[in-house]
Amino acid sequence: MGTDKTCESLCDLSGVAKDASPVHRVYVDGFWMDATEVTNEQFARFVQATGYITIAEKKPTKEEFPTAPPESLVAGSIVFTATSQPVKLDNYLQWWTYQRGADWRHPTGPGSDIMGKEKYPVVQVAYEDAAAYAKWAGKRLPTEAEWEFAARGGKTGQLYTWGNELKPDGKFQANIYQGEFPVKNGDTGEDGFKGIAPTAQFPANPYGLYDMSGNVWEWCSDWYRADTYARQKLDAAVTRNPQGPSLPLDPAEPCVKKRVHRGGSFLCTSQYCTRYMTGTRGKGEVNTASNHLGFRCVIPTSP
Repeated sequence: MGTDKTCESLCDLSGVAKDASPVHRVYVDGFWMDATEVTNEQFARFVQATGYITIAEKKPTKEEFPTAPPESLVAGSIVFTATSQPVKLDNYLQWWTYQRGADWRHPTGPGSDIMGKEKYPVVQVAYEDAAAYAKWAGKRLPTEAEWEFAARGGKTGQLYTWGNELKPDGKFQANIYQGEFPVKNGDTGEDGFKGIAPTAQFPANPYGLYDMSGNVWEWCSDWYRADTYARQKLDAAVTRNPQGPSLPLDPAEPCVKKRVHRGGSFLCTSQYCTRYMTGTRGKGEVNTASNHLGFRCVIPTSP
């Protein structure tokens, strides 16, 4: 697991952080994984069967946000909005905003919907929402170790799920960002898509799994800690079935509870985030959703 590649060794790795190293050995028991991210139509069946209401659809309470003015306590979620001109990439609030009315049915706000997008990955799901779906489906969310094992498809040590070259034969192998980030209309569509894409539009990895790089980030069950890999490397020559740390800790925001994200999204780019690389890691506050974050599920091969 992990990567020891750095910005100095490969020019397109500007998004690789120290939390992805050191490379260490891990063993996982057998499991089945969904071939694609959970789609809008699959999530809709869950909601119809259970009446489930996602976090983004619920009005925040004063207890949760005691300093927020009452007029700001409205249901919604986080949405990417391209900037009108180039900006310094040191403040993500320039392109991420809280959008009233944004939820899984309206991924970018009230003016959007998912009509005709049944095969697109469901987004605007917080961790609790993803875990609830998985339980209903008789599955669970993958551990970070399971996710990376599956993403690698047996190609240990390679940069991407398909090999070491970003564009073999000049062809994109994943839905990632092209153009100058985060300007104007975003992705120029050189990979065939401007923004999010339906599932399974690119070749599967050797395990038959689609979109393990790019398109949308995916929740894992592990709490996020920046030093997880360093701890595992110290604990054993081979870590067996790691479940992640018992408590989260992000040094950048020590009071915020975060779970692991994996795989990158259609907004990942060599200019800002190269976490479509297999060994890299992401993170997110457990109650926060966005329009580039989804999930997929796993089932153990034995109880």
